[in-house]
Amino acid sequence: MSSLSVFSISLAGFVAGAVHVVTGPDHLAAVAPFAIQENRRSWILGLKWGLGHASGVVLVALFAWVLRDTLSVEVFSSHCERLVGLMLIAIGIWGLRRTFGVHAHSHHHPEHPAEHTHLHIHAGQDHQCHTHAALGVGILHGLAGASHFLGVLPALAMPTRTAAAVYLVLFGIGTIVSMSGFSFLIGSLGSRLAHSGLSYFRGIAATVSTASVALGIFWIAR
Repeated sequence: MSSLSVFSISLAGFVAGAVHVVTGPDHLAAVAPFAIQENRRSWILGLKWGLGHASGVVLVALFAWVLRDTLSVEVFSSHCERLVGLMLIAIGIWGLRRTFGVHAHSHHHPEHPAEHTHLHIHAGQDHQCHTHAALGVGILHGLAGASHFLGVLPALAMPTRTAAAVYLVLFGIGTIVSMSGFSFLIGSLGSRLAHSGLSYFRGIAATVSTASVALGIFWIAR
């Protein structure tokens, strides 16, 4: 392959992966309640989700190839879709409980004579738990549905296996970068709101968590 071909295939795979993430409301709704409870380390949640998603897609491909005569991939993905709905509801409920468990504390700093109030989100101790959860959520998303197959479908039309591999690798990288960016933005928003006041933070965090519950109900009922 020429360098131009490699660049074109890489760009196509990366963009397809990034678009796949931001056009999937279930992807965003599942990660947002975790990310808004974090600080600027929230991008790690997106990284873990992306790695999990790529792993899930690979697992589906392996299942389809190894068990092609005994397992219906469509039925398997359908069951995973329902699990995604239940997962979204559970994440949303968890987010609501965390949101209304946040409290404002008064602190005195030497450089400021007057005591003033900060909103503190004590998420550091839960950060590792959140990243593990994001990894698991990503794997389940990779296993569920057929939307990601549309994204990787162009790989089947590539002239060589090398070209197909380049496309698939960049598709995975695109999903990781896109979700990492989204998680970072949500985490930064939560951090800013935490310094603005309890009501602002609770309002946005509750909205994000409620949206996750609503989307989960829709995912199961559709």
